Amino acid sequence: MSVAMQDVMKQSGVAFGTSGARGLVSAMTDRVCYVYARSFIKYCEASYKCEHTIAIAGDLRPSTERILKSLVQAGADANWKVIYCGRIPSPAIAMYGIDKHLPTIMVTGSHIPADRNGIKFNHPNGEITKADEQGIVSQSVDFDETLFDDKGMLKAAPELPAVEAEAEANYCKRYPDFFGSDALHGLTIGVYQHSAVGRDIVVKVLESLGATVKPFGRSDVFVPVDTEAIRKEDEELAREFTHKDYVDAVFSTDGDSDRPLLADDVGMWLRGDVLGILAAQSLGIKRIATPVSCNTSLEKSGSFEKICRTRIGSPYVIAGMESLVDANDKSLTVAGYEANGGFLLETDLTLDGRTLKALPTRDALLPMIAVMVMVRKERMCVVDLLRKLPKRFTVSDRLKEFPTEKSKSKLAEIREKNLGEKLFGALAAKPSKFAKDKTFQGKIVSLNEVDGYRMEFDSGDIIHLRPSGNAPEFRCYVETEGKERSAELLAECLKIMEGWRV
Repeated sequence: MSVAMQDVMKQSGVAFGTSGARGLVSAMTDRVCYVYARSFIKYCEASYKCEHTIAIAGDLRPSTERILKSLVQAGADANWKVIYCGRIPSPAIAMYGIDKHLPTIMVTGSHIPADRNGIKFNHPNGEITKADEQGIVSQSVDFDETLFDDKGMLKAAPELPAVEAEAEANYCKRYPDFFGSDALHGLTIGVYQHSAVGRDIVVKVLESLGATVKPFGRSDVFVPVDTEAIRKEDEELAREFTHKDYVDAVFSTDGDSDRPLLADDVGMWLRGDVLGILAAQSLGIKRIATPVSCNTSLEKSGSFEKICRTRIGSPYVIAGMESLVDANDKSLTVAGYEANGGFLLETDLTLDGRTLKALPTRDALLPMIAVMVMVRKERMCVVDLLRKLPKRFTVSDRLKEFPTEKSKSKLAEIREKNLGEKLFGALAAKPSKFAKDKTFQGKIVSLNEVDGYRMEFDSGDIIHLRPSGNAPEFRCYVETEGKERSAELLAECLKIMEGWRV
């Protein structure tokens, strides 16, 4: 039987977002996942010179094992060898593929709830691009339909191969090999483990860097930790832990451990885009690519030689990083980061004769370790580093269960009718305690539509509306010169957006 990927996506509702194909577990049948994998393999055969071998890994959500087995079946039917690297972080499987020049697949829904899952693809050189996506979904796949029952499930699912431990081992060695075994000596770090796939790896790596580690919050039930919209219970848990135990910081990650969460010594979680600035400063990065939604302290800090603002999503950040590379000057190091904290390294770094190889995919550990290396070197605490940055405060949240098409339609209406000032101008015109002697008109002075609808007002307030690329959510990003001001403005914006549900 031959089936077109376009038809599979349309019928199942499982389509590409900003970070792979995602959908409800009920929609991600064995058949759908199998066809996606066969199409990816077929694309790699045509587009990349690599062995007929693919490596796979997954996160800890309940549906992951079933989907992994469908990938094993897909590889076998394509006459490809399948290497199973176990339950390891997304950057670990991506790094393994780059080192071995193999395509890889990570089964993960990242931060989204357990009733959803996803498949993330990497070609032999790293994450797939938007062009690769188009190549994958434009194909047709031939396969034996009798493999599946009438519900799209494999009639006889294969067993997973024995775990190849090299991928995890090499990822764990990456950090002490570069920073040194005493890089975090004298620091005590808490690790909020929850259900993150890298929860034990984070502990292992920190100990290999000389830190004293205190794990907490381990869960056998999947916890949807979103590093861009931190849950109240996770905020409270970090505060409670740091009040009971002395630590210099708290580390955590999302479900597939490619997005970091770093908290200071009193349990206050840092914004991912602020973490990205501090990490880049610590690593001596010269050029940065980051989405338009990220904090403008980046430009105002004056720390970087060149900055590229992109659409939201790692494929766009990767494209931005590639545009910043200077092949004739290797000293112009390039990295990227996202508001969710994921840090991508486009060029190799050298420190005291040691080299950290490029890893152009989101990595949770590198930015957190880099910041704590700076904390130890400068004998400061995390809060001291934050105080050095320009005073710009970004917050974000989202309306859940808000259909993507509905949010796109609303943004189109705002664009066509120029409703930005009418809807939000009065909110942005409110004076802040930092500028009591100034009067603002609530006028838009800068408009950016690179991704969504980003309005900068005469008060300096920024309001950015955007449909999520991988879930039925309508996101709102706010940036102002005061923490309380940002929180208040975000709350008022969400009230307006709630009215759009009807």
